[in-house]
Formats: sequence, structure tokens, C-alpha cells
Amino acid sequence: MKRVSTLFLKISVVLIGIPILALCIFLVPEIGNLAAKLLPKFAYIKYLVFIAFYASVIPFYFALYQAFKLLRYIDKNNAFSQNSVKSLEKIKYCAITISCLHILVLPLFYLFADKDDEPGVVIIGLVVPFASMVIAVFAAVLQKLLKEAIDIKSENDLTV
Repeated sequence: MKRVSTLFLKISVVLIGIPILALCIFLVPEIGNLAAKLLPKFAYIKYLVFIAFYASVIPFYFALYQAFKLLRYIDKNNAFSQNSVKSLEKIKYCAITISCLHILVLPLFYLFADKDDEPGVVIIGLVVPFASMVIAVFAAVLQKLLKEAIDIKSENDLTV
């Protein structure tokens, strides 16, 4: 049963990465061109959009890789190890990085909202940073719990 559930999660990790790759290939250039059209005074904004979105993809895929490693540790019965704690810590830092990069892009969403007179665009711009921070907090909580479980396990091993 455990192998089936981790296999399902591994497939899910891969399937999460595919749409993000498609978005990077097809949607990010369109967003950059749209930014250049909406804000012709700031022609360089197109490149800022590219840098922000493509820079946030790097920690995203690194976090997916760390999640995949964590699932391998679970398969090998090494879930309660320092390697798992390190993977969760790296996932936490990746999520914080993604959130910070997208917060830096928020002024662009404000400019779009101001140009089109649609204040809801700013709220849409807050979705990714908020989701990333939720993931970072969740990973931090799991990391702390796992550290405590490892400490308890090592104390029990020393007691026997």
C-alpha cells in the first residue's frame, strides 16, 4: 500500500511540473508582450517579466526534485532521517524564494490594474506569493516535527 501511494505522489509531482513547463513556454512570452503593449513607456518591462517568471521556475523545479527525493526516502524506509529534514528545509527556502520573486512583480500587476481599471488583477497577483508562503510554512512545520521525531527516536534507541 505504501509503495502505491508514494508512486501516486511521484506521478503527481511529475504531472505538476508539466503544466508549469507549458506555461513557461507558451504563456510567459505572451505576458511579456502584453506588458510591453500595455506599458509602451516602459519597453524594458517585457524583460523584467521574463526574468521574474523564469527565475521563479528554477526554485520551483528544485523543490519538485526535493519532494521526489523525499518520496524516495519514504520508499527506502528512511523517512525519519536528516536527509528528509534537509529536503524539507530546501523546499521551504524554495517556496520563500518563489514568494519573494512574485512579490517583486506585484507593482506590475498594479500598473496593469491601473491601466485597465480592474482592481481584481492585484488580487490575482497575490495568489502565487500567498500559495508559496503557505507551502513554506507547511514545510517548516513538517521539518520541525520531523526533527523532533528523529530526536525522540534517537533517545529511545539510546535508552534500549
